Amino acid sequence: MKTRNIGDAFQHGIDLLKGEDSVDKTFCSQKNCPDQETAQPAFARAREKVFDVNRWSDVSSLTAKFVLHDAAGRPKPSGWPTVGDFICLELPGPTPENWVKVIEVIDEERKAGFAARPCADPNENENRTEHFFTAESTSTFRVERVGNTLSACQFGENERINNQHPEAGGRAVVNTVIATTGWLFYQKIQWKTLMDYLLE
Repeated sequence: MKTRNIGDAFQHGIDLLKGEDSVDKTFCSQKNCPDQETAQPAFARAREKVFDVNRWSDVSSLTAKFVLHDAAGRPKPSGWPTVGDFICLELPGPTPENWVKVIEVIDEERKAGFAARPCADPNENENRTEHFFTAESTSTFRVERVGNTLSACQFGENERINNQHPEAGGRAVVNTVIATTGWLFYQKIQWKTLMDYLLE
């Protein structure tokens, strides 16, 4: 039984590298406030931060650069994301741009955030997905208040390496390297740092 489990895990790893399987990842931070009077304004600040995507780039020199674009693909230097907007993600180092499209926005009394999905570069006529994950993957950023406790989470769902033609275009190898590096350690640096920032 133990050998079969190890074998299944090994096969899962191979399938991930081949872009034939997917994985879900979650990174969360939590903050306990002493009372409601402290929790309410703390959540209001977290709400502003989760929607102020352009400022995410200032969190750390180790984390990615985020640039919000409108539905036509033009930079959106101010304002919050709306459904149909795009976000360009630039990782540290000589890597290609990665694009996602905002597919959902949540803005409730005690919960706020948005979800995005990998997509094509809105400024090009190419139909390939300009991201290291496939278009079936989603990433959700959410802050929430339950009582006097605040949480900030990034939910990566159905993360599948974009290394199959034609969706990957000519970046199959670099997508594999970026995705596996992220799964091994960079995602934890990126998303845990960002989640901590949202609750500061």
